[in-house]
Amino acid sequence: MDRAPDSKSGCWGFKSLLACHFPLLYLRILKMEKIKEVIQKITQFIKEAKAELKKVTWPTPKQTMASTAVVIILVFILSIILGIFDFVLAKAVKFILG
Repeated sequence: MDRAPDSKSGCWGFKSLLACHFPLLYLRILKMEKIKEVIQKITQFIKEAKAELKKVTWPTPKQTMASTAVVIILVFILSIILGIFDFVLAKAVKFILG
C-alpha cells in the first residue's frame, strides 16, 4: 500500500518502507541471539577456568625461590660457555680468513 505524500517527500510518491522493517528487526534478533550465545560461552569458559585453577598444586614461596635461583645460575653459566665458544670461533675465523 502506498503512503500518502507529505511535505517532506515533496509529493514525489515515495512508497512506504514498512516492508523493509521486518528483515531488519529479524537481523537484530539474530544478532542479539548470537551476542547472548557468545556471552554464555565466555561465562562457561571462566567458570571452567576457575575450576581448573582450583585443581592446580601451586609451589610454595621457598620452592619458587629455589627454582628461580637454579634458572638464573644456569643462564649465567650457559652465557659464559656461549661467550667462550663465540670468542674462540671468532678468533678461528680471523686466523683462517686472514
